[in-house]
Amino acid sequence: MELAIITAKQVVILYCLILAGFAGVKSGVIKPEAKKAFSNLLLYLAVPAMVIHSYISKADRSVLARLPQTFAFSVLAILAGLAITMLCTCRMKGKERPILRFACIFSNAAYMGFPLIEALFGAEGLIYASVYVTVFNILLWTVGFGMITGTVEPKEVVRTVCTNPVLIAVVIGLVIYLCQIPVPEVIEQPLALIGNMNTPLSMIITGMMIAGSNLAQMLCDRRILSVMGIRMLLIPAVCFALFFACGFSGMAAGVVLLLEACPSAAITSVFAVQYSYDEEFAAGSVVITTLLSIVILPVCAMLLPGM
Repeated sequence: MELAIITAKQVVILYCLILAGFAGVKSGVIKPEAKKAFSNLLLYLAVPAMVIHSYISKADRSVLARLPQTFAFSVLAILAGLAITMLCTCRMKGKERPILRFACIFSNAAYMGFPLIEALFGAEGLIYASVYVTVFNILLWTVGFGMITGTVEPKEVVRTVCTNPVLIAVVIGLVIYLCQIPVPEVIEQPLALIGNMNTPLSMIITGMMIAGSNLAQMLCDRRILSVMGIRMLLIPAVCFALFFACGFSGMAAGVVLLLEACPSAAITSVFAVQYSYDEEFAAGSVVITTLLSIVILPVCAMLLPGM
C-alpha cells in the first residue's frame, strides 16, 4: 500500500508537469511545432545521460546476478503483450490494424516509465529498467517496425538498433558499471544535470500532445477504446497473473511489470505520420492511455509481488 501511495503521488507530480506543457501551448508560450525539437532533445540527450548516470555506482553482486533474470522477465512480459494483442485483434480488418496493434504492444517505457521507476526505486531500479528498454527496443525495431511497414529489411533493422541512443547509453553504462571505470566529477555532474531533464521534458511533451487533441472526439473512437482496454487493462492483468503464477517477485519483477503497464509508446504517433496511418487515432491512443495511467499505475504498484 505504501508503494501505491508513493506511486499515486508521483503520478500526480507528473500530471502537474503535463499541465505545464498543456498550459504552455494553450497560452502560446510554447509553439506546438517545438514538440519535435523537445522530443529529439529527450531521446538523444536526456534519456541517454540518465541511463549512463544510473550505472555510475559501486558494482553490487546481487544486482549483477539479477540482470539475466530481468532480461528474461522483460522478454516474457513483452511477448505476453504481443500474444494478447495478436489474439484480440486477429478478426479486426482495415488499414489501421498495424498501428492499433503497435499501440497495444509497445508501452511508453522510456518517457513515462523511467521517471516513475527512478522515483520509486532509485538508481538500481533504473538499471533494471535499462535492461527492459534494451529488450523493448530490439523488439520494437524488428517486430514492431516490420508490423508498421509490412516488410523488414535486416540491414536497416541492424543499423537502427545499433544507432539507437538509448541502447548505446546502456552499453556505455554497462561497461562503466562492470569494469568499475572511475568517472570524474566534471563528467558525472553534467550527466546528472542533463539526465534530470528527462522527467519534466517528457511530461511537458505529453502535455503539448494533449493540448493539440480533441479529448471528447477521442473517447468516441472505438479503436482508441480498444487500445485502452488491451494496453491498459488486459495486458497488465495478464502479466501480473503470469508473474504471480510463476512466483516471480522482487524489485526486478516489479520494475518490469510497471514498465509493461505504462501507456502506449509515444513513437506510435511518429510512425503514423511517417507511414500514412490515421494520425489522430495514433495520437489519441497515446493521449487517452496516458490519462488513464493516473489510475492504473498506482493500482499496479499496490499489487506488485514481493515488494
